[in-house]
Amino acid sequence: MTQSSDNAGSTNAGPDPIDFQVNRDDFRDCRFVPGGPIDALTDGQVLFKVDRFALTSNNISYAAAGDMLNYWGFFPGEDRWGRIPAMGFGDVIESRHPDVETGARCFGFFPMSRHLVIDAQPNKTGMVDGAAHRADHAPVYRGYSTIGKDSLYDENLEDHILLLRGLFMTSFLVDDLLGEEDFFGASSSIVTSASSKTSIALAHLLKTRARGPVVGLTSARNRDFVRALGCYDEVVLYDELDAIPGLAKQGGAVMVDMAGNGEVVEGVHARLQDDLKYSCTVGATHWEAPPRPRELPGPRPEFFFAPSRIVKRTEDWGAGGLQDRIGASWRKFAAFSDQWMKIRRHSGSDALEAVYQEVLCGALDPRDGHIISLW
Repeated sequence: MTQSSDNAGSTNAGPDPIDFQVNRDDFRDCRFVPGGPIDALTDGQVLFKVDRFALTSNNISYAAAGDMLNYWGFFPGEDRWGRIPAMGFGDVIESRHPDVETGARCFGFFPMSRHLVIDAQPNKTGMVDGAAHRADHAPVYRGYSTIGKDSLYDENLEDHILLLRGLFMTSFLVDDLLGEEDFFGASSSIVTSASSKTSIALAHLLKTRARGPVVGLTSARNRDFVRALGCYDEVVLYDELDAIPGLAKQGGAVMVDMAGNGEVVEGVHARLQDDLKYSCTVGATHWEAPPRPRELPGPRPEFFFAPSRIVKRTEDWGAGGLQDRIGASWRKFAAFSDQWMKIRRHSGSDALEAVYQEVLCGALDPRDGHIISLW
């Protein structure tokens, strides 16, 4: 880890700001950037104190897809240093917008930092950041939901919300797509990175839907954990892909790739070929794995982009209808997570770096849900 410093103007931020930054060309290289007081706010701006945020393998997927999907553009850094977005809660400690009250508590994407300044644009659920560098991002990525206006908020589930809500939304939308398309005619579902929380959420939804067998692909280290979850009908190790045809060939299968491991994707495609009816990529938990070949047997893998699906279902059901459908499933999954997830809270820069390196290297105990505060 390296450190650097900068100086700025003044406002009511309190203790010195801290930013956790990652080298975009070498994710293991990270630094904390301390600084002086934050510049005075201009009209329309809001200053958040970032209370706490979650750190999961999802954040590594954001880094891995950072250039392709401009996740690095959420909170730009200098040169090739970037700030990885994280789901967090922040409290407004200073407001220069007449419609945003000091003290408002909001849920949304924050940097792994002590503070965030946004150009606030209030809406029905809270506000969005109207800063020019975020203008091209989907509204769901720029939104900050005020807890009093958030139908999914529960004070007793704040840590669950940080750890699981964003990834559950993605899994809900994948499950919804598969259901709308009648699973592309398939009867089985294959989910990679089966121990990741996004995959567990999807498997839980698929198991509830009861379309057919749900097959989880995982490493030997996580096999027992994945089996014990109860939401996978079969668990297959990455070096045992020859078992896939016997589990999924009858009736065909769909595959949802959360790992981004080209060798695994190629292996499943090669074994199932035309019996694989649909293949999509959602995450990149195996960020160092080789990319998949350009040409594969069976269907061409598609990239699943959750914001586009949100737009479609909002048009179909209305914003309230989408939230109602998500809410009912979310509460069931949050209760299910209590059976296996251990919430672990940490504070300080040393703790953040330690957990980050653990998650980055894939050494994370899948049972653990890490919540970080830099205060």
